[in-house]
Amino acid sequence: MSTSFRQFVEDLRTAGQIREITKPTDIRHIAALVDQSETALIFSNVIGYDMPVVSGLTNSRDRLAIAMGCEFNEIEGRLRAGIDRPIPPRIVNSGPAREIFVEGEDVDLYSMPVPLFSVRDGGPMMTAGITLAEDPDLGLNAGIYRMLVKDRNTTGIDVVTPNNLRKLAEKAFAKGEPLPISVNIGTHPSALITGCFKAAPGVDEVAMAGGMLGEAVELTPCKTISTPCIADAEIVLEAELLPTGWTKPEGRFGEFTRLMGGLHWNPLVRIKAISMRKNPMYYALHMPWENIWPSGPIYEAAVRRALHEAGVQVTAVNITPGGCCHWHAIVAVKPLPGDGKNAILAALSVADMKHVVVVDEDIDVFDGMDVEWAIATRVQADRDVTIISGARSKPLDPSLMITPGKIPTTSKMGIDATISDELPRERFERITYAYADKVNLEDMLGDAPPKVAAAEISEEQILVLADKIRAAIKEQPLYFAELAEKFSSDGFQSVARALGTIHKAEELWQDKVGKFCLANSEFAANPPKTRS
Repeated sequence: MSTSFRQFVEDLRTAGQIREITKPTDIRHIAALVDQSETALIFSNVIGYDMPVVSGLTNSRDRLAIAMGCEFNEIEGRLRAGIDRPIPPRIVNSGPAREIFVEGEDVDLYSMPVPLFSVRDGGPMMTAGITLAEDPDLGLNAGIYRMLVKDRNTTGIDVVTPNNLRKLAEKAFAKGEPLPISVNIGTHPSALITGCFKAAPGVDEVAMAGGMLGEAVELTPCKTISTPCIADAEIVLEAELLPTGWTKPEGRFGEFTRLMGGLHWNPLVRIKAISMRKNPMYYALHMPWENIWPSGPIYEAAVRRALHEAGVQVTAVNITPGGCCHWHAIVAVKPLPGDGKNAILAALSVADMKHVVVVDEDIDVFDGMDVEWAIATRVQADRDVTIISGARSKPLDPSLMITPGKIPTTSKMGIDATISDELPRERFERITYAYADKVNLEDMLGDAPPKVAAAEISEEQILVLADKIRAAIKEQPLYFAELAEKFSSDGFQSVARALGTIHKAEELWQDKVGKFCLANSEFAANPPKTRS
């Protein structure tokens, strides 16, 4: 079993589960190409960047199993071992993540190949960072939070929903202080799994990862903040979550639901320093499947534990991908009378247990996964579920109570999985990968010409482009993808840098659907009103 990111990549290579793309690749095309691929991909020749991009590492059962050195259905047991027998991290004084270090004015997020994923994303989004934060009372916390690149040393961070990092941030903000965090990009998938785990405050997810691996994860001190980092990470951002409150526009982003999320209001993150390996690889966690598959073992462990607490003997649990590995569970039990209902109630405490299903026409009724997805994303049980008792059944149903001489009846469930007219339609916008209709993975395979060094981008060029962008978004709000296309001749990085310049001048804002506009314009979205 691999215990490092680099070793995991090599294990995938040995298993034929990763391919290298050596042809020049437009960074805007990466998400669409990964979506087309049956394997993980390494893009070693990203136009305008010196750093390769790796993506799709955990978007299948097989690759996640390779990471953990076991069958996929055994990963849940490894996770339970990590929960029950955690191994605290070991502090070391150095590590590969410390081989290159820049700080202050030398910090430049635009030098990293951070891709655009979906057409309506708010901009380049860092997706694979394991964020570490510390609290004097609760200890070390690890989680995964998307980070929208705003300018050369500033990002957004999505902590709008209740989670442990938000709790730590609120404590710091109440004192008027920033929260130090390290963002670790390119780590072993065990950290990805435990980082997604919804642990109680005070539970060390890094120690859980150690328990999964059977050895301690090595941490090393950061240079500009008090929080440590993962010693063998590919890239580490030493950062502070700024006490700006939940007031800055962030998003949108294609979520694990396979739908576009909304515009969120979040704090800012200031990057104080970047450290990395020599010749690092940038890991772009591909949404949604690289988020979905690692969630499967997490929810399987949770369902098993819930059923155990309910006194139900579980023989098998399947967390299905059609329910985004969050909402649908198939549970096999060896029941005593009444245990079937108890199992359902116990499992519902973790995820939805969801028989006639009515769907919208955009759902393929011949695709079981698609139907299941409709149930997971479009149903509220109290509103959409109809249960009918006393219906005719097949006597061979083993869950029925058989009474001699009496025809048994059953309960049937109907689910209305159509989109309610009361809900805004933008909640149900499917993810569309940028340039999916223009790029083809097969065209990118094979030998490539020599790599051409990235052209120098002058500050004057950036300022001129920034003025062009200002003029464009003054007339009409535009998504990042639309701006990148409109000014494609200037290059993706130039567009990102120009937007960063406008953001730095506090002139850049977003409308209510996440398109860029000018601050204080008629299009600008308003922050939520604070409660008095």
